[in-house]
Amino acid sequence: MKFNFKHLAEPSDIILVYEGKFDMQTTKSVLHLAERNIDSISEDPSIKRKVFNILVECLQNVIKHGEHLEDPDPDQGTVPRLVIGREQQYYLIASGNAMLTENVEALKSRIDHINSLDKEGLKNMYKQIMRNNDVSEKGGAGLGLVDMARKSGDQLSYQFDPIDKKFSFFSFKTVIPR
Repeated sequence: MKFNFKHLAEPSDIILVYEGKFDMQTTKSVLHLAERNIDSISEDPSIKRKVFNILVECLQNVIKHGEHLEDPDPDQGTVPRLVIGREQQYYLIASGNAMLTENVEALKSRIDHINSLDKEGLKNMYKQIMRNNDVSEKGGAGLGLVDMARKSGDQLSYQFDPIDKKFSFFSFKTVIPR
């Protein structure tokens, strides 16, 4: 399996690409580089806020929910990665990380449900999650995906590719209109 972002619609203007271990230090560096690169474009502050909010959510998902493979192979595309790009009409944020194959169906179902909701449905789901305050064993309440869908105003795109019997590679993309 060779992973690439082609199926996620590669942007023409790449702002940042990172491939490797994700941790808190990496997150700080990625956010700093992204901010510097977007600042050089002189983007509208409200768009910039949306991009950063979604970027932070993507990074947190990779850190909290990504599985660390013992020997990730860049040639096979099993190394965690992040791409931030820009087109005339939108920004694109795409991430990829390994996950347990046994969790694929639950995540796919959750994203499909989020994608089926309209603006009001997303708002209600967000409020319900906030009221219930259910936190998973990895520290998430499921709010991140809903928040990304709300901020982008667009469908969340994803793909799962098998790595082996135990792991799959989850690639995820969200688009933020300019």
